[in-house]
Amino acid sequence: MGIISGLLGNASETSIDDIAEEFAPVLVQGEQVEKAYKLIRDLFVFTNKRLIIVDKQGVTGRKVDFQSIPYKSIVRFSKESAGIMDLDAELKIWLSGMHEPICKEFKKDGHVNDIYRLLGEHVLNR
Repeated sequence: MGIISGLLGNASETSIDDIAEEFAPVLVQGEQVEKAYKLIRDLFVFTNKRLIIVDKQGVTGRKVDFQSIPYKSIVRFSKESAGIMDLDAELKIWLSGMHEPICKEFKKDGHVNDIYRLLGEHVLNR
């Protein structure tokens, strides 16, 4: 998937090498980037220790929010698939101590299943 796909709300897998280099200053000893997906301007980075969600905000995207989520903090997650009339899929992640989930929208078949599977692997195998 390319730039056009990302602009349309489809997640695209991102090069692990590029992400590992960019995130090197914030990774702890022994932590490695396993997978990364870009969704418009947001980023899902799966490491062997945590999920990092990067949310670029504003028109210019210069303001950036990094959410570091240890897998043990994820208590529940859900995926609402795109239906016949609804072209969007939604991923929700609930964290311990938070009432409202983190919500991200994907266009139909925009790697939401890959991200959901990775969440399951990390959360259920901890």
